[in-house]
Amino acid sequence: MPLDPSDFPEEVQVAFFIFSLFSDKWEGMSGTYLGKDWTNLEYYLELYEVSDKKSVIYFMHLYDNLIVEARMNEASAKRKQEERKSKTSSGGGKKFAHKIQG
Repeated sequence: MPLDPSDFPEEVQVAFFIFSLFSDKWEGMSGTYLGKDWTNLEYYLELYEVSDKKSVIYFMHLYDNLIVEARMNEASAKRKQEERKSKTSSGGGKKFAHKIQG
């Protein structure tokens, strides 16, 4: 059974909430996911009157690292799948010769 956000301590719940407000950063040419844009962190911490800022930031960084790693693994798996597909479609597989007599 998957965990519900309410199963976590308050600091973790706040970290999830504020983290969800950040926009994603992508590398322009390759489309690689770079993580979240942390520019507005201080603004959100003040806006929501977060008292234990260190803990919330710590959990946000842990969560961010997990997300980045998961997206890197997805991209790597997709790249490998495309490489396999291109090898078989470009003639990289076995070639069979059929002799036809007529």
